[in-house]
Amino acid sequence: MKILNLIKNYDKNISIFDSENVSLEFIEHEGHNIPRIFDEFWTSKQRQSSSIHEISYRACFKPELPRFFINIFTKKNDVVYDPFSGRGTTVIEAGLLGRRIISNDINPLSEILSKPRFFIPDLHEVEKRLNEIPIKKDIESDMDLSMFYHPETLKEILSLREYLNKKRDEGNEDKIDLWIRMVATNRLSGHSSGFFSVYTLPPNQAVSPERQKKINEKLNQEPQYKNTKEIILKKTRSLLRKITEEQKKNLYFAGQTGLFLSKDARDTKDIADNSVDLTVTSPPFLDMVQYHQDNWLRCWFNGIDSEEISKKITMAKNIEEWCGIMQEVFFELYRITKKGGYVTFEVGEIKKGKVALDEYVIPLGIKAGFTCEGVLVNLQRFTKTSKIWGIENNHLGTNTNRIVVFSKI
Repeated sequence: MKILNLIKNYDKNISIFDSENVSLEFIEHEGHNIPRIFDEFWTSKQRQSSSIHEISYRACFKPELPRFFINIFTKKNDVVYDPFSGRGTTVIEAGLLGRRIISNDINPLSEILSKPRFFIPDLHEVEKRLNEIPIKKDIESDMDLSMFYHPETLKEILSLREYLNKKRDEGNEDKIDLWIRMVATNRLSGHSSGFFSVYTLPPNQAVSPERQKKINEKLNQEPQYKNTKEIILKKTRSLLRKITEEQKKNLYFAGQTGLFLSKDARDTKDIADNSVDLTVTSPPFLDMVQYHQDNWLRCWFNGIDSEEISKKITMAKNIEEWCGIMQEVFFELYRITKKGGYVTFEVGEIKKGKVALDEYVIPLGIKAGFTCEGVLVNLQRFTKTSKIWGIENNHLGTNTNRIVVFSKI
């Protein structure tokens, strides 16, 4: 099988069929048997991830997943694409590895969170710029955010928001401003002292003001002052702590030559025919994310109308509708993929594994013109310590990624 040879050639240490944990089964499609391979392909390398990835975002995969396929299917300067880019995991990992990139996501927050990380700033430049931004003592908010922020913290956030949005509207926002915007957007609210807000839900989702009031009452808490500049600098140090000079150069090249789009993945005319070597992506699964509810605070800070964006985001309410949308995505992917190129489509598991989305995806890709090389099911095996904390999946102590691999012959 072609896919097994590709994996073996990539890493001789991967124990394909040499371990009792590895298994193989076949999915029948129109008289053809498509291999589905179960193994632990990349979790042993998780600690090698770059610190630059550490931006919270809902439903994102680990960098090891795109790295695995980028190393197998591409070489330096090849083009790697993600039509549902999210926080930018695929394209940033591609940049770190010296590939060129195309990033697309209909959510404008995606570019805000990903593009600045291609242009690594000097910490002292960030500190200098933060000190230059005036804190207005008489500035007022257009909505009540007192359940999230101490009054003095809120003044700092409002001043920063006004400064950044004015620079953007005037066309004067530089890489330092973009970096500060990215970090501040990620630090608006969260569940530790490293965020601007009082204790709330993790930073990949924002609760409503009404719900935050109930959280404050339940925990008997009220917002304490947070120094926003210190928090931004601390997060900057954390993001930059493992970046090498070579990686900075690679990211800069990828950012300079890259394409950043905010389009519907079914209609990306900005991308040329036969121009992409590899797509690594994970599409939205059915109607599971409420954009406005999760992103209203981040959108407010960045001057984005979250309700308008939520109208543009197509969410499927059932599997048939989801397949209809993804079919159009696959037709577009076929157009832009080079001959000999690949598409890796991560679909995970939904409804506790009762719905095998990979079996729905296979005919979509084949109908678009691709050849399905197989399905890789990465099994993340948790430690005894993980199990003590209840980190298990389907009572098996595993967590799976299901990746359907297509090629354009």
